Amino acid sequence: MDLKLPIALSNRHVHLSQEDLEILFGKGHTLTKKKDLSQPGQYACEETVDIIGPKNTIKKVRVLGPVRSRTQVEISISDAFKLGVEPVIRNSGDIKGTPGAKLVGPKGEVDIEEGVIIAARHIHMHTSDAEKFGVRDGDVVKVKTEGIRALIFDNVLVRMGDTHALEMHVDVEEGNAAGVKNGDLVELIK
Repeated sequence: MDLKLPIALSNRHVHLSQEDLEILFGKGHTLTKKKDLSQPGQYACEETVDIIGPKNTIKKVRVLGPVRSRTQVEISISDAFKLGVEPVIRNSGDIKGTPGAKLVGPKGEVDIEEGVIIAARHIHMHTSDAEKFGVRDGDVVKVKTEGIRALIFDNVLVRMGDTHALEMHVDVEEGNAAGVKNGDLVELIK
């Protein structure tokens, strides 16, 4: 059975709560869509913020929409070292006990006490895809890449839902290490 799926590389980005969005960009501000992303309903925004850590700043980090219930910053391990925060690998949304940072926008700044993570590798799957691949939401699988820098990604979380489009997400550093680019096919090997 063909267990191939596309991969996408995720660059650093920020998800904002409505409250933090309004502090950073002004009362009543709503996100301005720049372009749709591969997952239905997700989009890159025109808005950017600066992330300030104990050691350094990363400027003009893209905000992704729509707004979330809590602010979350997703960076790479190299970004964590640059900012001077402990690199913590977590599933998106699992931010309890993670490092914080200061976010600066054109109208204000927000100190988040927690929410800076390196997103764990994961696969988005529609319910029908999960059935085809023989996996369930929350399963942890392995995925093999091809090419001169082929490798096996271990500890890949399956995230299943009726609105998900089939795609594996890794951060840019992991993608570069494996020699893959957006849209390349990888193989689920469980």
